[in-house]
Amino acid sequence: MLKLLFVSLAITSACAASDNKPAVPGGGAMSANGRSEAAGNVAFAASRDGTRIAFERVGKGPALVIVGGALSHRHGGKPLAGQLMDRFTVYTYDRRGRGESSDTKPYAVEREIEDLGALIEQAGNEAYLYGVSSGAALALQGAAKLGPAKVPKLAVYEPPYGQDERDFNEQKRRINQLVQTGEPGDAAAFFFSAIGTPPQVLDDMKRSPDWSGISQIDFTLAYDYAVLGNGTVPDAVKLITVPTLVMDGEKSMPFMRPTADRIAALVPNARRKTINGQTHQAAPEAVAPLLSEFFGAGN
Repeated sequence: MLKLLFVSLAITSACAASDNKPAVPGGGAMSANGRSEAAGNVAFAASRDGTRIAFERVGKGPALVIVGGALSHRHGGKPLAGQLMDRFTVYTYDRRGRGESSDTKPYAVEREIEDLGALIEQAGNEAYLYGVSSGAALALQGAAKLGPAKVPKLAVYEPPYGQDERDFNEQKRRINQLVQTGEPGDAAAFFFSAIGTPPQVLDDMKRSPDWSGISQIDFTLAYDYAVLGNGTVPDAVKLITVPTLVMDGEKSMPFMRPTADRIAALVPNARRKTINGQTHQAAPEAVAPLLSEFFGAGN
C-alpha cells in the first residue's frame, strides 16, 4: 500500500503534536500596533482577523519561514532550524488552531495566507518560505498571493497533490464529518488509518499519553484538506514568478514525483530536485544543505 510510507511521518508528527497545549489566547502580550512581544522564547504576530500566531526565531541573516504540515507545530521545525541558523534567521510557527496560536472562525485558506503575511511582517516584510507536505501546498498558495516583494524565494517538499481522486475525496469528506460530529481524536484516528497506519500501531498510539495532545488539534486536519482543495495542483502556482525549488524524496510515494514535476513545469522560475534516500519525511541533514545553497545564492 503506497500510503504506508506516510506512517512514520504521521506518527512522528503526532508525537510532536502531543507537546501542544490547547490553543489559547494567552501566553504573551500584543502591543497596540500589532507587533509581537515575547513570552519567554515565543512571540506572537497578529493576523488580519485577530488570530494570534505563535512563533520562535533563531539565527541571523535573511529571514526564512518553515511551514509545517498536518498535525505539526513549531517545535517540529527546530531540528531543521538548527541546521540553518548560521546563515538565516529561521522562523518556526504554530499554524492557527495549534500549539499556542489561537483560531478565529470560520476557517478559510485565505486566512492562513494572512497568517503567513503577518509573520513575514514580523520578519521585516520579506522572508523566504519553505513548506513541507500540506504546508508546502500552503506555501505555494501563499507565495502566489503575497507576491515577490514579500516572498523573494520559495522552496517546497512534496506537496501532496495528485493522489487517487476517489481516495482523496473520501478522506476529505470523512475528516470534515468527524470534525463536525465526532469526538476529539476521531478525525485523527480516521486519518492515521486512511494513510495506512497498521491497526496495532494505531491502538498503541491511542493508548499512549501522546493521544490527548493529538486529539486537541485533530480538527485542524480539516484545514489541511481545505488547503489541498480538490487534490490537484492549483492554477495559482502559475502566478509564482520568484525562484522556486521543488523537491521530492527518492523513496517516497510514486505520485509525489509526477506532482513535483508538474509544479516545476507550471512555475516559471522553478528548479527540480529529488533527494536521494529520502521518504516523505526528509531528514533535516538532507534538506538543509539544499536550502542553504538555494536561499543563500545571491545573498
